[in-house]
Amino acid sequence: MHFRNTFSYNNLDRMQALKDEYSKLNENYFGLPSSTTNPFDTELVSKIIFDLKNGKAADVVGLTSEHLLLSHPVLRVILSKLFNVIFQCQHVPIGFKYSYIVPVPKIKDCRNKAMTCSDFRAIAISPILCKVFEYCLLDRFDNVFKTCDTQFGFKKGLSCNHAVYAVRRIVESSVRNGSTVNLCAIDLSKAFDKVNLHALFIKLMKRNIPVKFLRLLENMIFVSYSCVKWANIQSDFFSVMYGVRQGSVLAPFLFAIYLDDLSGICNSDRGRFIIAYADDILLISFSVVDLEKLLHFCERELNWLDMAINSKKSCCLRIGPRCDAVCANITTLTGHVLPWTSEIRYLGVFIAQAREFMCVLDDAKCSFYRAANAIFGKVGRLASEEVTLQLIKTKCIPMLLYGLVACPLKKTQLSSIDFVINRFFMKLFRTSNIEVVKYCQEQFGFELPSSTLARRTKVFLDKLRQCDNSVIKMLCT
Repeated sequence: MHFRNTFSYNNLDRMQALKDEYSKLNENYFGLPSSTTNPFDTELVSKIIFDLKNGKAADVVGLTSEHLLLSHPVLRVILSKLFNVIFQCQHVPIGFKYSYIVPVPKIKDCRNKAMTCSDFRAIAISPILCKVFEYCLLDRFDNVFKTCDTQFGFKKGLSCNHAVYAVRRIVESSVRNGSTVNLCAIDLSKAFDKVNLHALFIKLMKRNIPVKFLRLLENMIFVSYSCVKWANIQSDFFSVMYGVRQGSVLAPFLFAIYLDDLSGICNSDRGRFIIAYADDILLISFSVVDLEKLLHFCERELNWLDMAINSKKSCCLRIGPRCDAVCANITTLTGHVLPWTSEIRYLGVFIAQAREFMCVLDDAKCSFYRAANAIFGKVGRLASEEVTLQLIKTKCIPMLLYGLVACPLKKTQLSSIDFVINRFFMKLFRTSNIEVVKYCQEQFGFELPSSTLARRTKVFLDKLRQCDNSVIKMLCT
């Protein structure tokens, strides 16, 4: 019942207004002509199938990517013809609309907190044939899904590291000139689940997408069906008339289009920036007054979209020479006050209030210890040291170094992450002698996190110079 109620509108009046506006625009919509009537061929379908990741969960009827990969080659010919018929009719099979939801915990520490339904994220497992079809649409109509360069989410060659690096360069260049930068991290309430589909299609119509493509998306998205699966228990199916399914191929790209007009609000000439990665939005301004104005501009756009800001999880922070100065409260249009905090979390990286851009590593080290102790508690002394260290290297080191290639670390911080590994070696080999620890690390070829980070940072910066994103190019000059 919880997930069924989650896929709904925020405001009844706004929902009805968007529905009326959509109906009015849809009556006389023509759009750009479609380039071809049969956009999908066997070569494209074969490429998509070969690129599918294996080992993923089966869909609602038990099919996986391995079924398609190991099937007879004639299946790709049949699928290409089926996809062309679907495109011409603008109608998808009813089986494409059925999925099941797997609740995934949002919080990391599930032991120290009593979890509620709100602490779970609904991840949809879509039909594998629908995924192949959506990948084909994404390949043939990639120009439709282009968004502003301040949106870093779900773009080829871009990652969370690029968004964090953009924030870092903006802050560092401003602090170097003697300014104090004000940041505001906005959290949207149930962002993917609350997408108003009428507003989404209004945005798509403003892009003049072909009518056939628009009608096809309408048929795919407007009404779908889902159920909740927990262990081996499955609920009844219910209709989903709002939101885009997290786990769907097109969902992140449609969501980026949904919020794309937010990027047009910022003005770098006035010292105002909006850096976004999907629904993780960070507002940057050199003035507290401008920051509040930028927040209000975003709120108006979000209100038009029938999206709500979660004021309990949104907060502000200052970086620069006057970072500890008392400032006026930032207030939303609804009267909620966003607090000034000592650190904010953006894309998994904790940014601290300081005189210069600096990240906090406490959460990363806690995540490492939690994962390492869980592995050590399972394998204990049963597995060999080689197996244990390989598990640590593949499962725990990424948690420790997540996002740090885009952040400047001091020598003390580099020493602190090396100390985490040294302590684990002391526990594994039952020694307190650092010389013995270094010898063991050398014999097992285990690289310290500081060395790994230096190597990865160099690779990241080298690739950064070849990035086509205009924001990254501007900041790297």
